[in-house]
Amino acid sequence: MLKEVGRLEPDDFKELESVVGKILKQLQTGKIDLAKKKIQTLANTANYFIRDALGKLLAAYDDTETMDKICMEMLDHRVYGIRATALFYFYYKNLQNPRKILDILDKTFETIPWEAESIAFEMWKRNSDVMKEVMPSWTESDNEKKRALSMHGMENIAGQDPQYVMSFVGKLIDDDSLEVQKKITHILTQVGRLRPNQCYPAIKQWLIDADEKRVKTIWVSMKKLANILVQRSRRDKSQDFIVMTQKTVKEWKADPNPNVSQMGSRLQQIIGRN
Repeated sequence: MLKEVGRLEPDDFKELESVVGKILKQLQTGKIDLAKKKIQTLANTANYFIRDALGKLLAAYDDTETMDKICMEMLDHRVYGIRATALFYFYYKNLQNPRKILDILDKTFETIPWEAESIAFEMWKRNSDVMKEVMPSWTESDNEKKRALSMHGMENIAGQDPQYVMSFVGKLIDDDSLEVQKKITHILTQVGRLRPNQCYPAIKQWLIDADEKRVKTIWVSMKKLANILVQRSRRDKSQDFIVMTQKTVKEWKADPNPNVSQMGSRLQQIIGRN
């Protein structure tokens, strides 16, 4: 019996592989309706990891035309787990065709949001070049969820390409969506932690002519970074981060621009407690 929650153990994978093997034999013998019913029964689970593993196993089936048809119907199913499993199927089937994956995400990010985020996160790791090309167009969408998703997982390139990330975030820094703002503060925290030399100067430029809303967005990010600095654990902070954050706060506090100096003073209150 497959578990209802939690990661799958080796025995769980073996059980799932066994069941899927029987389903694939049914497909090979023309029992398509029966196979489809059993796939949907398996997919109708609250366990994310079953849906993921099932989609991956189905993607290995040779008769892609038949499986494509089954899973395309599942993308519109009323049950969330069935839709999610189908999305994983198309993701694993198209690992070598990331643009196809993005085309599918473009159609499903609202109806299958959790898995869409998971896949976007992986694509920023595996297919960052394609994401860099395509995601800017998503930031121009009228849909706030799509704009937010464009940044989900971008922290995966924060270390190697901070300039791109900061430029990307800068285009959305004044976005009215709370969902987008949450993504921005998360990413700024990651870039600041990994590449403070590139992060802090850009943030300062945003502060100079910032309105109250932008200042609030930046404050949330910088407050998180200041709190990381004063944590006893050194797990999330390099020496470069420590030195640059201290130096930046000191310089900002003395800056002639009121937005910058006020931000520096507020941050000093946090790190001064250390």
